[in-house]
Amino acid sequence: MFCHQCMLDTHVYHPLHRIEMWNGTFFQHTTLKKLGLRIQLSHTQGERCYNPHPSAGDDFIVISVHGVHEVALEFCGCTSAQWYPATISEPHTAATFRVLQHFHLLSFESKVSTYEFYHSLTKYSDNTSLSAIKDRYSTFMRMVHEWQNLKQLRRVGRGHDPAGVSATAEGELTILCPACPQPGKNLPPNWEKEPLFIRWKYALFVAIDANFRLKRKAVSSNIANPSLNTGGAYFVEERAYKSYLADHSGDKQERSMCVSHNVVNMADTKSSHGLAATGVGTIDYARHEMKLANSIGDLQREEWYINMDYIMFSALLTFTASIVNISYDIACQWHKKLWTRMETIPKRLHPPCDSIIIRYFVPKFHIQAHVNKCCTNFSFNCTREMGPGTRRDTLDDHFGDWNWKKITALGERFSSVKWTKEHSEALTEAWEADNSSPNPFESQFTHKLHCTSFLLVTQAAMCLHFTELNAQELQTGVHLSLHADILLSGLITSGMDLEDQQACLKSELANVSLHATDKQKATTQTQITSLQRRLDAWAHIQELYMPVVSQLRHRSSEASRTMHELKPEDFNLWFPSQLPIHVPCDKKLVEYEWELHYAQALDALNELHSHLRLRSHMYMYKDKNIHGQVANTHANQIIEAVESRKCACNTLLSLSCHLQKSNWEAVMRPLLDSDVKPMGDMEQQGTGRIYWIWLDSHADNSCMEDKHVQDCVCLEWCKAHACAHRWSEEVELLLEEMRRVLAFLTWQAEWWKERSSLRMLDSPSTQEGLMAYACCQSALRLSLVSSFQELWSGRARQQAQLLLLMLLHMLYN
Repeated sequence: MFCHQCMLDTHVYHPLHRIEMWNGTFFQHTTLKKLGLRIQLSHTQGERCYNPHPSAGDDFIVISVHGVHEVALEFCGCTSAQWYPATISEPHTAATFRVLQHFHLLSFESKVSTYEFYHSLTKYSDNTSLSAIKDRYSTFMRMVHEWQNLKQLRRVGRGHDPAGVSATAEGELTILCPACPQPGKNLPPNWEKEPLFIRWKYALFVAIDANFRLKRKAVSSNIANPSLNTGGAYFVEERAYKSYLADHSGDKQERSMCVSHNVVNMADTKSSHGLAATGVGTIDYARHEMKLANSIGDLQREEWYINMDYIMFSALLTFTASIVNISYDIACQWHKKLWTRMETIPKRLHPPCDSIIIRYFVPKFHIQAHVNKCCTNFSFNCTREMGPGTRRDTLDDHFGDWNWKKITALGERFSSVKWTKEHSEALTEAWEADNSSPNPFESQFTHKLHCTSFLLVTQAAMCLHFTELNAQELQTGVHLSLHADILLSGLITSGMDLEDQQACLKSELANVSLHATDKQKATTQTQITSLQRRLDAWAHIQELYMPVVSQLRHRSSEASRTMHELKPEDFNLWFPSQLPIHVPCDKKLVEYEWELHYAQALDALNELHSHLRLRSHMYMYKDKNIHGQVANTHANQIIEAVESRKCACNTLLSLSCHLQKSNWEAVMRPLLDSDVKPMGDMEQQGTGRIYWIWLDSHADNSCMEDKHVQDCVCLEWCKAHACAHRWSEEVELLLEEMRRVLAFLTWQAEWWKERSSLRMLDSPSTQEGLMAYACCQSALRLSLVSSFQELWSGRARQQAQLLLLMLLHMLYN
């Protein structure tokens, strides 16, 4: 405890301490201002200022890590107090450097908002709300915005440049990736003249994607809330970007020719009501997950091509890489007509088309939802409430912190890589050199249904063929129809449709709850009645073509009741495959059912493939992005496809006795529950078992010399051969990236050392500060070099080099 005067004397250098005073009964909160403490800036303890200038109204607020303080302040100079003023003209508010640094780091790690942080400080000052604390939230937010910008400028040495802040170039405020190729910084001399089989190591790997969680509501404006970076960091320059989008706002998005990509097909229909930005499009260093300069832009709908084109070319502007590998989840569609669309982009963003090689890939996480062709041709092996300027600068600041954390972690990351290995060559090399050559990673045989005299693929195509065949027979008088509307093949086709409707109705009835509403009951009863009418009509026509069915229906266990007493979902259709073996039937009907069910089985198998791919993709996507019933819906569709195929196979088994079919079982094997598995995780391709449903359905397993079997063997060999090549390249590329990191950091250390004497000032203390900061940054880079060298030297590097030699020996011997 101190007396009144001692309290003032001991707090001259601690004016923001929170104190309590004994009132005779308990300790009561008070302030140093009420005790009479006056803060004199730029004067040592005991030194008196002869010309003090009190703050306006003797009312000044200081925000510190201990709360919001009301103090008595006298101005004289503001160079050493480490208080950041809200304005340079008669400020009423200041924040300590410490609270700004504290919030800066806290926002990076916990993503806390300015609103939450400031109001937690006010609660620190008074958690009872009994004393009125003056609101300085908007002021504090502005100071944070300016602080972030100053930190970015200092980080890249703009204060050491005689040209000053105004000469900051576009993208200059970014933190570069030291492991990626940076011409003039970490690449060897004459690297661009190396042959292609060596120059691939200097390729730039970038990933394109969009983040639709970084929305921004339509609040404020660029005039009221301008950006301080103006294209100097990770966001593209806003005015040129928006001008380009406005000029092409009427362009239509081309529809996807692959699977139905919503980001492509729905780009013109996505609602963005109330939003100034639905998200951001980004370009990243794919291998090291770092942000490029001028590589981010706001999206107004979905991933519109005009947005992503502009952002991509803007990001590539600062590079002179001769080879660029682009990873994008819709690369198979986006790359089409890219160079044609480039003609509409400002000339200053155009890359040298004649000297740059661009390759396109689809990430393994997304490629499972693409068509098979894409799987080989494109395979590798809170800011929504902010104003526009604050939002862009805040995200620029966070992306810079992200890049810096990635850089400091490169040592451990590269040293802990797990080394593994994996087990025509002319075909693969020819395709890698020219993608227009035959693709060795695709089967040369398509899945076609082999009938007696024609090739059909789907059940729908089979129905069309039979309809055309019956029409020709009627025209030539070869075949006489017994019904005016339903032909012989139409009987089986419509019967199979009824069979599907029965299965759907059973599923609907099973899902009706015990407490269904009247509307649900009415809907269900309508479905039952509608199906019953169709069954009655079809059964009447069936008896024309299959008179024996009438007797069978009465002889069966259903004969004790009339047909109308049966539930329509349980009504036996009596297809030819369901007839007893001794009961005669029109052979054409039997053949029609055989062919249609064979096509149905293939359809079900293809549908099973599709749903397994989608379910695998949706499970991973759901874990990362969404919650809901999407995965369950796809699971039900898989079950339906499985049941459809099992029913078709049972039918084929019955009909094969009538038609003496013998080879179909080699193609349509029994489907077990254990067979219903994805082909394998595309992210770990080559390590799993391939289930029979994914093999070439028409390979004759009884003959190992069959061309289809040889095609499958060749296909798997090419994959294994390519996998071994990719791992040898990965090892070689990792060694190159290690070298580039050390070379870049060494270059950057020299760059900072040059900055120490680049700018000459009149103030000795300021000059000394510039030199000290530059030397500190240079020493930091050299420390990282020493740390990384220690981590990478010895065993890790030797293992990498040894593995590379083993892989090369395995490939070429």
